Amino acid sequence: MNPQEDLTTNNSMVDTIYYNDKQILLIGTAHVSKHSARLVKEIINEQKPDTVCVELCDTRLASMKDADKWRNMDIVKVIKEKKALLLFINLLLASFQKKMADKFGIKPGQEMINAIAAAEKTNALIVPSDREIQITLSRVWRGMGLWEKFKLMTSLVFSFGASDEIEEEDIEKMKQEDILQTLLADVKKSHPIIEKSLIDERDQFLAEKIRTAPGQKIIAVVGAAHAPGIKRYIASDKPIDLNALNQIPLAGNTGKILKWGIPSAIMLLFVAGFVMEGKNAGTDMIWIWIAANGIFAGLGAVLALAHPFTIISSIIAAPLTSLNPMIAAGWVSGLVEAFARKPKVKDLEAIPHDITTIKGFWKNNVTRILLVVIFTNLGSAIGTWTAVPLMLKLLN
Repeated sequence: MNPQEDLTTNNSMVDTIYYNDKQILLIGTAHVSKHSARLVKEIINEQKPDTVCVELCDTRLASMKDADKWRNMDIVKVIKEKKALLLFINLLLASFQKKMADKFGIKPGQEMINAIAAAEKTNALIVPSDREIQITLSRVWRGMGLWEKFKLMTSLVFSFGASDEIEEEDIEKMKQEDILQTLLADVKKSHPIIEKSLIDERDQFLAEKIRTAPGQKIIAVVGAAHAPGIKRYIASDKPIDLNALNQIPLAGNTGKILKWGIPSAIMLLFVAGFVMEGKNAGTDMIWIWIAANGIFAGLGAVLALAHPFTIISSIIAAPLTSLNPMIAAGWVSGLVEAFARKPKVKDLEAIPHDITTIKGFWKNNVTRILLVVIFTNLGSAIGTWTAVPLMLKLLN
């Protein structure tokens, strides 16, 4: 039979959808709402479904069940796998949500915690139905240009204190948006890739996981921002390719050209200096390059309150790594910082608390390493764009 929707409840947060032989109760929630958390628990206990689908990926579900998740983090592995920026963005998002939750006396994602507990109590199967957050963020990142990426990071950083201004009545308004949507409200207006990857693609992913979940009576707990899209995609009965939605796009041609083109152009600039203007001009170019890259990368490390050894390593590494597309100055300084101030168990355990304040990000040895990676890379980039015009002036 064709899917059809039958709204059987007076509660605007709950929709009943019939799909083939399945009855799906779709609960739209706010992620920091006491009312949402209570409603989820009550409905699951009352309906006793076969399956409970939650807006969590496998990784987040495992983390929610594992109170010691932070103890298992290997920050060196994170840096080597070039995931420092993704981890930093994740922590900013977690910080935003936790600060709001603490303000209103509720744990972040309490409605998901309640859904899991109620599902276990009623012996329902728990199905994590969201796409892995790393894949979602990677698809957003790969779909943006350099300027868009800069604006994305700026929006995230400046949103850090936004939760201090949110009042309880604003929580109900947030049911209309995903947490990520709220944080990126200004950026997404001019960059459709954010709306596409954060909302539309995940609506498709969630819809497919929910409608193909085992059991005849299914309760799905999702952010209210996703509910309209999920209902639309379930009703359309169109095939949805989860493998395609899980693929991380290859880097664009522009990124590849810049990655290899900029170092090549700078090397040619050195050659031009020696050939066209002589040894002195060529040597001056080299010193300008070393000074600009080293100074700005070092300043980045200083801003991150890095260890003295880390600051020295960033100054030495930046002029060399800027000419090597395969290595970034921040990765070098981040590894040095990780060994100079090796995070202890107490640092890992303190992450959930420390990320709620700006001071905490600099205080915690783990998050400080992430700041070292980001600020050193940013400083090295500024050094490159500062050095090139100065070098060109030496060519008469």
